Amino acid sequence: MHKLIDIMKRNYKIIIPIFLLLGFFGYKSFAQNDMEKDKILVGLIRDALTQAHYNPVQINDEFSELVHTNFIKTLDPTKRFFIKEDLEYFEKYKKDIDNQIKDKNLEFYHIVIERFVQRIRNTESFYNEHLKQAFNFNIDEILTVDYDKTTYAKDIIDLKKKWRKQLKLNTLNRLYDKIEEEKDMSKDSTNYVMKSFEVLEKISREEVAKSMKEYYTRMEEMNDEDWFSFYINTIALAFDPHTTYLSPKNKKRFDINMSGKLEGIGARLQKKGDYTKIVELISGGPAWKAGELEVGDVILKVGQGDKDPVDIVGMRLDDAIEHIKGKKGSEVRLTLKKIDGSTEVISIIRDVVELEEVFAKSSTVQFENKTYGLINLPGFYIDFDKRNARNSATDMEREIEELKKENIEGLLIDLRNNGGGSLRTAIEIAGLFIKEGPIVQVKYQSEKPRIDKDTNKKIQWNGPLVILVNELSASASEIFAAAMQDYNRAVIIGSNQTFGKGTVQNVLDLNRYYRYSSNLGALKMTVQKFYRINGGSTQLKGVTSDIAVPDKYTYMKIGERDEENPLDWDKIEPADYRALHFYTNFEETVLKSKLRVNDNKQFQLINENAKWLKKRRDDKKVFLRYADYKKDIENNKKESERFDILDTYKNKLTFNSPQYEIPLMKKDSVLAKKRKDWHENLSKDIYIEEALRVVSELKVNKSLIAIKG
Repeated sequence: MHKLIDIMKRNYKIIIPIFLLLGFFGYKSFAQNDMEKDKILVGLIRDALTQAHYNPVQINDEFSELVHTNFIKTLDPTKRFFIKEDLEYFEKYKKDIDNQIKDKNLEFYHIVIERFVQRIRNTESFYNEHLKQAFNFNIDEILTVDYDKTTYAKDIIDLKKKWRKQLKLNTLNRLYDKIEEEKDMSKDSTNYVMKSFEVLEKISREEVAKSMKEYYTRMEEMNDEDWFSFYINTIALAFDPHTTYLSPKNKKRFDINMSGKLEGIGARLQKKGDYTKIVELISGGPAWKAGELEVGDVILKVGQGDKDPVDIVGMRLDDAIEHIKGKKGSEVRLTLKKIDGSTEVISIIRDVVELEEVFAKSSTVQFENKTYGLINLPGFYIDFDKRNARNSATDMEREIEELKKENIEGLLIDLRNNGGGSLRTAIEIAGLFIKEGPIVQVKYQSEKPRIDKDTNKKIQWNGPLVILVNELSASASEIFAAAMQDYNRAVIIGSNQTFGKGTVQNVLDLNRYYRYSSNLGALKMTVQKFYRINGGSTQLKGVTSDIAVPDKYTYMKIGERDEENPLDWDKIEPADYRALHFYTNFEETVLKSKLRVNDNKQFQLINENAKWLKKRRDDKKVFLRYADYKKDIENNKKESERFDILDTYKNKLTFNSPQYEIPLMKKDSVLAKKRKDWHENLSKDIYIEEALRVVSELKVNKSLIAIKG
């Protein structure tokens, strides 16, 4: 029976970064039809981007240099394949790629790939040679893993030295784990005889060798379509981070669910360099229920039940998904790199993601002898194919109406981790809190902005309103929160700012624009930008909270500003609207909350933890001597222990489902269990507690609850 390693606090600054985003075992010459297709794609992508992208970039020498740098970086992000001689050879193309793109010339692409494959063959012999003999873990040695600042190897001999250090680290990572496992086993059984350091070191090297062999086997399966997609995407991503080329097979995955849904555990992935990163947990899914997987975690290995785990570092996203998804009821074990630098092995029992949990749900809570309402909105959902299907706007309206029957004094809307969705429902939900008026401005490339308005004069809730957000509140969440802030209708409380995605993408089926015998794939391209009614874009800046509260991501770059080459923030003319001045004590209430947050010891500890997490993430130095490596991990673990108390916090509040759900829960034990779990989580939530204090203090100026347009 396997034994999980529960939250092993480690200085795991980077794990097995020898793998690269793209690699090839061998280089196959391009067939004539492939070269023809590639040239067609270059021309189509070029024309679409320069003519229809929201912010078209000039394809000139500056653009050429960007593509030149990024394509090389895409192939070799850890600078462990190319050498200085290669970079010098590529230099002559630095200002010519723009001309090649215009002429549909693929010379640069072919030259770089051919040289890259040559280096791949070199490195295969390196890892075989280095892993045949034991590493000396008693010598003082350090590896720096800040790859943006490291240099390329001077020559093949220097490259071989780089590989030795990296393979040593890969072995050391496994070796440390195995020694700790042996200690645990000896504690569990007095008769257990621990394996020696030398034996465990040999086993660790063999595992690294096996992992490398599997990696090169996967690379053999790469085809021409895979290879060329990376070059096309380097061109597309030079426009903005959300403009990407979707090869035919990636387009199919995109159509299923944006090419990132992890079937079986309920999470969404994103490829970040060599790594597979968690970017969203699906409400109600197995990972969400288990509570151990977090946004920002990196998946290093995937194990099926008791079987040995498979390294997925360097693996393509679709291949990683194949390992993670599985039948309902089966177990998957994920080896994670946590945001604090530690590693953790967690077990998740796969299940069907229960869609009920993506819908709005509400609760009442007693606070200082008054009743308040809380609505959690995980997404702005809508089904365009079914006329009478439920959507987030009608559900929100219903939940508010039911809460009003409970005589609530104020309302909290929780948009934390809400990644957005339907713009239409965001506008309609905003309309539940004002009489009428503009909600958002949407702008195409060279056109005047379109102003989308609420035209329904009905106000569903005219009492105090507080909206909770965090760094992962994005897109439609930002539109709704921004409108409520601009109208002075709600107090926004949460992270310093929201995600900051203020762009809209369309997917163009390339075969609709060019008749060709085979599938050309699609281009997902940024074509619009969102603007607040005050004229400011939500791009990059998102929505700044009226009351900023610390969380674990406070000092980290997360969101749109963490992407490479995002579109800039800008401003247009404000829409014709008038702030409501809805509260007579808005500034006073916000100031009092800020003072409370600053004086609150729990928030102070959360802030210290955030600083510590940032420090750990920024530490790019890894010790290769075992004693130093172990000491670093133990120091890290000891430092982290002072933050364990954060997990035991209780706000002493009691949450109850609205009356209409009581008979439903009596009939449905699954629903009852969901609500119980949700309420237990709310009882540990300090952010909800502070939001309740804020909403309880707000005083409504009832003569100014609506605008005239």
